[in-house]
Amino acid sequence: MIYVAFVDFIGSYPTYVIEYQQLHGLRDYLKETSFSRNYWWITTFWNLGGVLFMSYYYYKILLNSNFKKIVKYVCFIFLLSSTTYISQNLDSFFNSQLKFVNIFGALVILNCISLYFIEILNSDKILVFYKSLNSIVSIAMFLWWLIITSLLFYEVYFSAYDIGYLNLRSNVYLFSNLFMYLTFSLALIWCDPEQEI
Repeated sequence: MIYVAFVDFIGSYPTYVIEYQQLHGLRDYLKETSFSRNYWWITTFWNLGGVLFMSYYYYKILLNSNFKKIVKYVCFIFLLSSTTYISQNLDSFFNSQLKFVNIFGALVILNCISLYFIEILNSDKILVFYKSLNSIVSIAMFLWWLIITSLLFYEVYFSAYDIGYLNLRSNVYLFSNLFMYLTFSLALIWCDPEQEI
């Protein structure tokens, strides 16, 4: 929660500079810098935070110690390589989407979900798989990450004048988010609390 509050606070600085009279001097100072537009760098922080949170979530629900180690090391490698990549590509950090971070993050999440599914298949929990909140969340997240990550490969063809692609992309985002959050909501209502088997 501290990370979320920090990113929201820092990401909203253009609003603060415009609304608060005391900060108007800062607006002129930031005018010609990379921070004058904060579109992509804050998105990258959300991508990093989302992957790290989901890795932590799966680290907590996995029971197999080897799988936990895999999640921990893959998450550490992701954080280290993403930080290195961002430091090497600061211009892209402020001006475009970092595909490396997004794709590597998707692979980390898919790895965590796959390890969870393997653990379920190797246990008696497979008998109550359809009633488990973690299972439903994993299925929804798996499908969502596959859909959203595949859109990154089509960004090469992105043009502000291609209305068809813009409509397709916005509809894919809309319906994949609706699917994921409706699945989460229904799973919270329908699934039984986790119990030891």
